[in-house]
Amino acid sequence: MDRFTISLDSDLAKAFDDLIGERGYSSRSEAVRDLLRSHLQARGLHRDPRGHCIATLSYVYNHHERELCERLTRLQHAHHDLTVSTTHAHLDHDQCLETVILKGRIDAVRHFADSLVAERGVRHGQLNLVGVELGPAHRHGGPTHQHLKPRH
Repeated sequence: MDRFTISLDSDLAKAFDDLIGERGYSSRSEAVRDLLRSHLQARGLHRDPRGHCIATLSYVYNHHERELCERLTRLQHAHHDLTVSTTHAHLDHDQCLETVILKGRIDAVRHFADSLVAERGVRHGQLNLVGVELGPAHRHGGPTHQHLKPRH
C-alpha cells in the first residue's frame, strides 16, 4: 500500500473531519480512498462514453399527468435492452417514485435517462452511473452472458 501526506488548512480539515463523523468512516484514509474512487470513476465515465455501466435512474412524477404513465412505460419498453428492473412506490395521492436499474453503454444509458426525465410531469430525476468492465462471454450451461465488474 502506498502512503502520502497532505496538508489542509484548519477550516477544510474541520469540514473533512465533520464529514468523516457524519458518514461513519473509521479513518481519514478510508474517507480519502472513497473520495478518490468517486472522482476517478466520474472522470472515467466522461472520458469513455462508449464504455459500459450499471446505473440507477430515480425520478418523481405526478401520475395524474395526462398519459404520463403510458409514455414512461413506452420509453422503458423501447429501451428494454437497457432496462433491467423498475421499482414503483406511491408517495401520496398524486406523486410516485420510480427507480429504474439500467445497464449498457454509458452514452445510451445517459440518452435514455435524459429522455425519460425530460417527459412533461417528471420531476427530480437523478442518474447514478457506475462504470464496469465486461468480462469475457461464457456460459454455465445456460445462455451465453458476460459478467459486469465495477471499475475501481
